[in-house]
Amino acid sequence: MLIFDSSVTIINRSKNGRSTKTFISEGIWKSIIDEASENDYIFIQFGHNDESKEKKERYASQDTFRMNLKRFINEAKDKKAIPVLLTSVSRRRFDSSGIALETHREYAAYTREVALAEKVILTDLDTKSRKLYQQFGKENSKLLFLQLQPGEHPNYPDGKEDNTHFNELGARLIAQIVLAALKEQDIELSKRIIIPVKK
Repeated sequence: MLIFDSSVTIINRSKNGRSTKTFISEGIWKSIIDEASENDYIFIQFGHNDESKEKKERYASQDTFRMNLKRFINEAKDKKAIPVLLTSVSRRRFDSSGIALETHREYAAYTREVALAEKVILTDLDTKSRKLYQQFGKENSKLLFLQLQPGEHPNYPDGKEDNTHFNELGARLIAQIVLAALKEQDIELSKRIIIPVKK
C-alpha cells in the first residue's frame, strides 16, 4: 500500500534488538549519515533496547542515550537533513483497573527532553500508543500484537504471547498515528501523503 507519492523514497535501516549504542558500534548510523542528503528526513526512534540493563552490549545509560540522540541530530543537521525524534511505542501492559501503563517512562522522557533542547520535530508515540491500547481495552488490545494460540501460525507452533511486537493490524494503526502527527505538525513531508489520514 502506497503511503507517500512518488517523490518520496523510503530507506529503512532499522534492525531489531538495536539500541543507540549498537546502532553506532555496528556502523548502521554511519551508513545512514554517509548517504544522507539535504532535506532528507531521518526518523530516529530508540529506547526499547537502550534501557535493557541486563544486556550490557546494548544498554545505554541516560547520559549515553541523550548524548547519542544529540549526535544523531547534529550529524543529520550537518548534512542539512531533517531529524525527527519519536519516543518508543509503549508495550501492552494494564493495571488491575484496566488502565494502560507507561512502560518507557524514563527513556521517553529523555527523548522529549532532547527534542525540546535541540528544537527538533517530536512524535510522542509512547503517549499516543497507550491511548490506542486504552481505546481497544485490556483484552481487545491483544488484537494489535503477536498473540497466537498453539497451532495458529506455522512460525510459532507452540503459540506466542508477545506484548511488544505488533501484528499487521497493530503496525498499520501505529503508522496511521505517525502520519496523523506529521499532518498535525504541518511539516513539508506531510504534503506528500496520499492516503487518507484520520485526525
